[in-house]
Amino acid sequence: MKCSKDYCVKDIKLAPEGEKKIDWVSRFMPVLQNIRKEFEQEKPFKGVKIATTLHLEMKTAFLLLTLKAAGAEVSAAASNPLSTQDDVVAALAKNGVKVYAIRGESREEYYEFMHRALDIEPNIIIDDGADMVSTVLRERQELIENLWGASEETTTGVIRLRAMEKDGVLRFPIIAVNDSYTKYLFDNRYGTGQSTWDGILRSTNLLIAGKNVVVVGYGWCGRGIAMRAKGLGATVIVVETDPIRALEARMDGFLVMSMSEAAKVGDIFVTSTGNINCIRKEHFEVMKDGVIMANAGHFDVEISKPDLESLAVEINNPRPHITEYKLKDGRRLYLLAEGRLVNLAAADGHPAEIMDMSFALQAMAAKYIRDNHEKLENKVYVLPREIDEMVARIKLKAMGIEIEKLTEEQKQYLESWEHGT
Repeated sequence: MKCSKDYCVKDIKLAPEGEKKIDWVSRFMPVLQNIRKEFEQEKPFKGVKIATTLHLEMKTAFLLLTLKAAGAEVSAAASNPLSTQDDVVAALAKNGVKVYAIRGESREEYYEFMHRALDIEPNIIIDDGADMVSTVLRERQELIENLWGASEETTTGVIRLRAMEKDGVLRFPIIAVNDSYTKYLFDNRYGTGQSTWDGILRSTNLLIAGKNVVVVGYGWCGRGIAMRAKGLGATVIVVETDPIRALEARMDGFLVMSMSEAAKVGDIFVTSTGNINCIRKEHFEVMKDGVIMANAGHFDVEISKPDLESLAVEINNPRPHITEYKLKDGRRLYLLAEGRLVNLAAADGHPAEIMDMSFALQAMAAKYIRDNHEKLENKVYVLPREIDEMVARIKLKAMGIEIEKLTEEQKQYLESWEHGT
């Protein structure tokens, strides 16, 4: 590990490999490229300090370098100990981002590095899971005076932040980037759907076709995971507590069961709820031998590791990213990526084309906070629809797609109440 005032990385000599990765993904991120060109000319963040807690991999790196190109002083810490790519972190350090992260860092190092990222006394925070915002509110309240606001990337984080707003503890405005259409309709559904299975397949090298796949949670992430499992030939079972989502899953062609029922028949289980202990002791006790479990939610709490450990008589690691729990009766249950989000811990996360839109929104959210913080209250906001549409239009243009335009007659018709049968 190599640490200095401005960075803490595994090995700064890994920077050239990280730069190659960043260059590769940037070629497939046309929306953020477009924004970067504008930012380089306008320098909207000149003199602005931006602290981030994100998954430090190659797509994220392109966002951070875009913010730096816009004039910002940028610091970064990891939002998950197992999603960090050490070569990418080294490249960020080499290119002037104050970055503090090492793959596999301890819980103590995780928060130490977060505090170091906060030491720049940021005006804006870009968060992933709301840990940085929570840390400021609990431990670094001296920073609040200079904080204009923060943006949040994930469903899990937005849930936490809305709870903070409800409890009256928010001290600065939040932009829920996750709640923008061009984020959750694409990142959560198509990004999580593909990258989750990428992580599972890389870890196991097993066939999905013919297996019973249990998807726990049918939000936008769960929809994507279920969709891709069906495409891989699995029989898909959805476990859901929301009656409307459960009905939707059934109408989408999936079986719907309680966790107690699904635990008896599932071969592969994937959680994506943002909640705790969705798969726990009573479920492990009835599972088949050889079951594989993975989590696609932000925190490693959806599959109860304490319960697994209490039931196990032997724990092994047969392959990278796989923990085997051997039970008293000889059954073996397999947990991928230590129960952390499997798409980033065991693979490279969402495809570049997906993160292009999500990180374009993050860049625009930072600019929105800069421009509007004086009139925003201490609440959770969603970005204006015109920013959503801007991102979609740039993306469509990059894909060579031209969409229809309303005629003046059509516009007048839609705005009038006088036309009837």
